[in-house]
Amino acid sequence: MKNVVVSHTFSTSEQAQMQGYLTHALCLNGEADVRLNHQEFKLKKGDSFILRKSELGELLSAFDDFEIINIFVTTEFTELATPLSNYGMRGGMLLFQQPIMPLTDEQAEQLHQSMLYIEQCAAKNSHLFYRDMLLNAVQRMIIDFFDFHAALYGNEIVTTPAAILMEGFLQMLEQGEFRSHRELSYYADRLHVTSKYLSETVKKYSGYPANHWINRYAALDISRLLRNPAVTIQDLVDMFGFSSISHLNRYVKNQLGVNPNDMRQ
Repeated sequence: MKNVVVSHTFSTSEQAQMQGYLTHALCLNGEADVRLNHQEFKLKKGDSFILRKSELGELLSAFDDFEIINIFVTTEFTELATPLSNYGMRGGMLLFQQPIMPLTDEQAEQLHQSMLYIEQCAAKNSHLFYRDMLLNAVQRMIIDFFDFHAALYGNEIVTTPAAILMEGFLQMLEQGEFRSHRELSYYADRLHVTSKYLSETVKKYSGYPANHWINRYAALDISRLLRNPAVTIQDLVDMFGFSSISHLNRYVKNQLGVNPNDMRQ
């Protein structure tokens, strides 16, 4: 399974085939009617979008001059390429409801160049530092998306009671509660709801249940700390309350698909 796949087409069948990938797309020309995250949108030149699940993208109809570029990236590779910011988590939740980001001509050109650079890097599979080069290229694109999305929406959230609950849950994660608590019941008790209600509410607004975000925050934090040579594996065991190094290894392997030591090489 390739970490990155580049496509210059958009079809329902292709999206379904790319399960396990996140879709990062930019409309280069024309218009199309699409269904993203079970909602229908008009996609036009300069519009970009991200889907955390590729199969949540469907092409309904398109004009003959419709052009698009798609960058499919595996979840694990996306986590490794994510910069040292939790904005990706917050933005990801909002993107489930508002997946379309209309860009200025300058922003669209900048993103297009980042995507073309990924395509160039992906083709250089004989490069001695291929994986690192590709990680760097994907991170460049992700940073572009962060910047554009923050400029459009900032810290906007939907102000319904359910969304306020989600925001409270997110704040707990951003404060680092996941280091000591990765059990859903802890968050539900603190927010005065049942575990089932919390999980279903978070899934409604983000596309994933609450446990997914608890583990994603923890895994992302661990992957960041592993990039710091001053932090030992035992430090991580103590910091996150794992019972042993083998327990930590199993958790990281399950969440990120790699062993902690492999991430340090």
